[in-house]
Amino acid sequence: MNSEPPLNPVAVTHPMEASAAGPEILLGLGQAELVAWALAHGQSAFRGRQLHDWIYAKGAASLEAITVLPKAWRQEMASRAEVGRLTVLHRSDARDGTTKLLLGTADGLSIETVGIPSGDRLTVCVSSQVGCPMACRFCATGKGGLQRSLAVHEIVDQVLSIREAMERRPSHVVFMGMGEPLLNIDAVLAAIDCLCRDLGMAQRQITVSTVGVPSTLPTLAERALDRLGRAQFTLAVSLHAPDQRLREELIPTAHAYPIGALLEDCRRMVTLTGRRVSFEYILLGGVNDHPRHAEALAKLLRGFQSHVNLIAYNPIEEENFQRPSPERVEAFRLTLQDRRIAVSVRASRGLDADAACGQLRRRLAAAPQASPLPVQEPA
Repeated sequence: MNSEPPLNPVAVTHPMEASAAGPEILLGLGQAELVAWALAHGQSAFRGRQLHDWIYAKGAASLEAITVLPKAWRQEMASRAEVGRLTVLHRSDARDGTTKLLLGTADGLSIETVGIPSGDRLTVCVSSQVGCPMACRFCATGKGGLQRSLAVHEIVDQVLSIREAMERRPSHVVFMGMGEPLLNIDAVLAAIDCLCRDLGMAQRQITVSTVGVPSTLPTLAERALDRLGRAQFTLAVSLHAPDQRLREELIPTAHAYPIGALLEDCRRMVTLTGRRVSFEYILLGGVNDHPRHAEALAKLLRGFQSHVNLIAYNPIEEENFQRPSPERVEAFRLTLQDRRIAVSVRASRGLDADAACGQLRRRLAAAPQASPLPVQEPA
């Protein structure tokens, strides 16, 4: 079994605080903040509004690309500020239209983000950390441990990068990529604020997924209410087992958060937000997909204001877990449905494009350094 990783949240500074260590980062700032920034650097409020439009609506990757700004001022500010966009290192497109990007950070690390189209809907699966400390046995990301948490601009950039790569506006965002969002709560909530305020998304179009971190769920709604004014995003809890023993086998860190305490904290979230909780359940062939597991899960969630998302496992090279048969998945779903548990099966996407979280990053890690793909500046 994997050794126990630390569960302490990693502090993340606000973008404007980055100036002590380097150029100020503008991505993640709202219009009022950009107006204040422009005024502080000798420009009019109008210039701040132009900055906001070019960063968020046009997707400018650099100050130099914002050609409506005075050239002399752009050159003057080049060493003092930057937009904060990431570099596209690799793109992987699946036959079903799913696009996965490997993005490079300013300090030489890499993260994954995925665009998942479905009719008029485009969902962006974003990462909240570089790597992950939770060490779930079935997850490729957890094999490499945690390197650091992402800053606000690095989270928001993933949505902009998918928008540019797929040439369409994202409609939904799910924090289900690399990392444990509740170990980076401040940056995640600030990124949600930016996505709603500056990109025009609604909180109900955003889902925050967690394996469960002790002492974070009880305060998540309060912090969201304080930061965002409301807590209308969906909470998705990665359960993956109907009992504590099996859950600890699959998620080593789960020993610190008994399943009963986890569910009690979820009930508190429902009370505070009025929003049902979504429970994610990855079906591992022959491990947690037996009829008795379905029965136990139904009993565990009876009377709970929730919804269960069943997910057929996407195999990774490092583990011998098997993907369950479609018949096994359907039998599990029917057992829950017959016991009046709201349930759906998430369609597997991108199976020919390193579908499992962290696969692309790990596959390319041993390859020669990826060359950045050319970036298209806005016209």
